[in-house]
Amino acid sequence: MAGTESDAQFQLTGIKKYFNSYTLTSRMNNVLATYGGIALTDSYFKLRSKKYTPAVKAT
Repeated sequence: MAGTESDAQFQLTGIKKYFNSYTLTSRMNNVLATYGGIALTDSYFKLRSKKYTPAVKAT
């Protein structure tokens, strides 16, 4: 039974306004930030310099 009193209790400011677990928009921002971090990490390791040889060579 969400009403106006439940909205008044969550007066968030700053980064808490965009990354909290109370609103759907903020939950979506958390998911997008997580997926973005995973994508950046994956692309970093795929695109980094290939001058290093693997520890175990395939024969």
